[in-house]
Amino acid sequence: MKREKKYVDSRRDNILKIVKENPYVRVNELAKKLGVSLITIRRDLQFLDEQKLLKRTHGGAQVMKSEECDSDEISYYRRLIAMYAATLVENGDSLFINTSTNALQMLQYVTCNNITAITNNGKVINREYSPGINVILTGGELRYPKDAMVGDYAIRNLQTVFAKKAFVGCSGITPDAGMMTEIASEVSVNELMVNHSTEAVYVMADHTKIGKRSSFTSCAIEKVNYLITDELAPEEVLEEFKSKGVKVHQVHKGEF
Repeated sequence: MKREKKYVDSRRDNILKIVKENPYVRVNELAKKLGVSLITIRRDLQFLDEQKLLKRTHGGAQVMKSEECDSDEISYYRRLIAMYAATLVENGDSLFINTSTNALQMLQYVTCNNITAITNNGKVINREYSPGINVILTGGELRYPKDAMVGDYAIRNLQTVFAKKAFVGCSGITPDAGMMTEIASEVSVNELMVNHSTEAVYVMADHTKIGKRSSFTSCAIEKVNYLITDELAPEEVLEEFKSKGVKVHQVHKGEF
């Protein structure tokens, strides 16, 4: 598994190098240069685009524009948050993963065995993760562009499911309003995942989301056991979270 992941990471590094050396490169050119299939390249480009490392286009990829490059630091911290969250998973765990890209990202860093991940994030289908992880999709109405599975069908399927831990992302989180989202249809699914977690609820939120209000509350702050954020999060807000019983972990550059 480690050898395979090292190979995938190396291939993606090569893609970034090629794209940086060329203003625009096509999928078939990348596949030929790297000796892999078109499907593999498309998956790599989707991953790198989600990490804000390049800009995926129709039939190819290009370098990020200067304003897009400003988000590189946020992407870096989100990756650290995902890597830290993965260390909290233990053999035999069952996990809820919501539609958060960051929450989904952590699965690629999980190295434990006999893990069951229950998610309403349709993007999991094209993601790579350890063979020790079994994925269960909630089903439901598929909403773009997040590929979120929501609605009555998803809710009914989750009503009889309980998991040890929930790893959930958000649009914002505050000490008074709690964990929030911009998408109304995701509220009920998030609530069920939080309420049906038997051991702990982990909220993954980079510094741009700490103290930020969004449109709809998914759960009260009292339901959150742990907040995983980064070193740039405002300390005064983190102190308020701690005063409400939330355990806070901040990732730092070079932590992994």
